Parts: sequence; C-alpha cells; structure tokens
Amino acid sequence: MDNLELLPGSWLNAPVHAAWLQAEGLRLLAFAKASLLPDGFAALDAQGQLPPGAVAQTLHTTRMTHSFALAHLQGVPGCLPLVEHGVNALRGPLQDARDGGWFAQPRGLGDNSKAAYLHAFVALAASSALVAGAVGAQGLLVDAIRLLEARFWSEEQGALRESFSRDWQQSEAYRGANSNMHATEAFLALADVTGDTVWLERALRIAQRIIHTHAAANDYRVVEHFDVHWQAQPQYNHDKPADQFRPYGTTPGHAFEWARLLLHLEAARKLAGLEAPGWLLGCARGLFDSACRDAWQADGNRGLVYTLDWDNQPVVRQRLHWVHAEACAAAAALLRRTGEAQYERWYRCFWDFIDGHFIDLQAGSWHHELGPDNRPAASLWPGKPDLYHAYQAVLLPKAPLAPSLATALGGECNQTLTFAHRFVT
Repeated sequence: MDNLELLPGSWLNAPVHAAWLQAEGLRLLAFAKASLLPDGFAALDAQGQLPPGAVAQTLHTTRMTHSFALAHLQGVPGCLPLVEHGVNALRGPLQDARDGGWFAQPRGLGDNSKAAYLHAFVALAASSALVAGAVGAQGLLVDAIRLLEARFWSEEQGALRESFSRDWQQSEAYRGANSNMHATEAFLALADVTGDTVWLERALRIAQRIIHTHAAANDYRVVEHFDVHWQAQPQYNHDKPADQFRPYGTTPGHAFEWARLLLHLEAARKLAGLEAPGWLLGCARGLFDSACRDAWQADGNRGLVYTLDWDNQPVVRQRLHWVHAEACAAAAALLRRTGEAQYERWYRCFWDFIDGHFIDLQAGSWHHELGPDNRPAASLWPGKPDLYHAYQAVLLPKAPLAPSLATALGGECNQTLTFAHRFVT
C-alpha cells in the first residue's frame, strides 16, 4: 500500500524532513513535562507553566500518558516514569472506585458524569502504556475494555452511547460523532494489543454509520450531532457555535481526522486478513477534499477555519492547532496510500502554515489558537494544554498505516505483551 516510489522527491522520503520532525517532537515533549501533578497531568498556560489552582484532568492525563508512551517506544529517556505516573493516576484518583469508570477530574470534582469520549482515551492510553511495558497498564486496560463493552458499546446500533450519570442509571439523550471517532482510534489500538479482530469489526460499524451513511450523503461533511436513534441534529448548539467539544455545524478538522482513521482501518483490516471495503479509501478522499475545498482560506485569509455552517460559510473563524495537525497527518496518510502529488502539495502547505504561525520558538510548544488575522489568540483554548495532536502529527508521517502507532513504534519486541481477549471480557 506504500506508493512513495511514485514521488521520489516527497518530503516523506527526505532525511532532512525526518530530522526536522524528530527535533520538533523532542521540543514538544520537553515543554509538556511541566504538566505533571500528583493526581495526573494538567493543562499548561501559554508560557508552559501550571496556572494557579491547576487540577489534573482525565483528558490531559490520558493524552499525556499516550504521548509519553510513544516517546518511550522511540527511545526517549525519562518518559517511562511519566507513563507509569499517568497509569497510576488513572487507576487511582481519576477512577471511580465506587461505581466504576473515570471521572473528568480527580475524585469526581465538578461534573462526575461518565463520558464515552474520555473512556475512549483511557483505552488508548492504556493500550499504548501496555506496549511501552508500563507497570499497571494491563490492569488499566482490562478495566477500560470492560467498561467500554458493558456500558458504552451498543451492539444494536454499532456505535457508542454518549454519557451516563455517575451511577450509570441515567444516560444522555444524545449521540456524538466525536466520541465515536476517538473510539475508532482506540479500537484500532485495542485490536493490536489484544489480538482480537472484534475491535476492527466495531470500528468498521462506527465508520459505516457516521461516514459512509451520513457524511457521504452530505457532500463528505461530517455530521457531528445525533439523537438517541441516530437521527441527525444539524441545528444542535446553533446558539453555542463555539462550544469546545460540540460546536454547531461542521468541523473540518474532524473530516481530516476521519480521513486518516479510515485509511488506518483499511490497512489494519488487510493486515488481519479481513475484507476492507472500497468505500474506506473513497470516503477518505472525499472527506479530505471537502475539508480543503471548504475550510482553507474560507474567509479570505490563509489557514483552516474551525467551523462552517451547512452552506459552507465560516462560523467560528479561529484557526486551531489541532485542525492543522490533523490536516498534515491526513495528507501524509493519503500520500502514503495513493502516491498522488496533490497530497504532497497539501502536506507541504499545511506544514509551512504551521511553521509560520503555530510553532512558538520563544515560549515553546505550539500556539493552540490563532484569530482570523492569524495572530495568537485565546478565546476558545487558552494556554497550551495539548501534546497529543501536535506530537502525533510529527510521528505519523514516518509510520506505516498499520499497525497502530504504539505497536508500530514498539515493533517485534512487544509481541509478547499481547494478551488473549478471554482475560478481559
């Protein structure tokens, strides 16, 4: 599936580009280490400091644990203790010892509901920590898989339920594409570490529903919000268009992210000897093309806008770092899959924009948000809390489409860490 010989001048084949990606990854890691707290990892401010009253959060703890596991697998010294710190936090103050599952913050401070989005990241972090050989990772993964299967996965609908009350007695009357997208990512990793292809079947069912059914019928714009029967809710949050996790309209960054995940799923299924439907590649192309066409310079300025309405007009014009990171990763995946020059051009375009606007060589890491004028801003995402998207963006271009990232970095030496599915069901 790797057609890079068709593009001998590709950046993906260039040693200097590989060195640049590696150096940028090390710079990102050095910045992120300051996020350590006794109860996990917390969001950093724009200068790379923990703000007063900083609290560990499951979202940041899972993403940092996953990222530091990837770094350890690359051979970066000092990262395994950080992985094990994250595992301990997820098996301690962030886990609900009474009712099971994970809180958003330690010991249920604030909102103590149980969200599929966070539980998908727990599974991803646990799988990467297991491949990295972290103490306690297998127990964490067992807990995560049991919760996903017992509470969130709907065999009838072929997707995740969204969220529950702390005691699991009340469920939210909402279904979301975002949580299911990250479940797809987690399921690809779970298939690798458990050796059970049921996770690839579940990932395909999610993609079938959200992308092949809904997005393909909407000009490859990802429909984000649904009711409990998976009926689309296109006006959801019309009055809160800049919601951090459930914004109104379409989110081009998710189209890029889905495009990449579809190619990973296609490759993983082929690697496992399973059928890989042709629509996986077709939809990946459609999603990428629609996001580039509609979001790049949508308001006349360079960059990808955050959200669009259903007439493809900009709603939230800020440029977010994660959107551009995912655009790079999707372009690299399509280039690796097809060898077509258009994806090389976009890959270079996105990295040039990131280098010119997001990378912060003074304070470190990347600016997480730019205003419509492409100057650093903080109206949606203050500070620099997230390593996950940027760090994966510097790793994915050099990785195969399958297996998943941690397993690919771990290589043959980690095959002995795989454990039978019967122990976690």
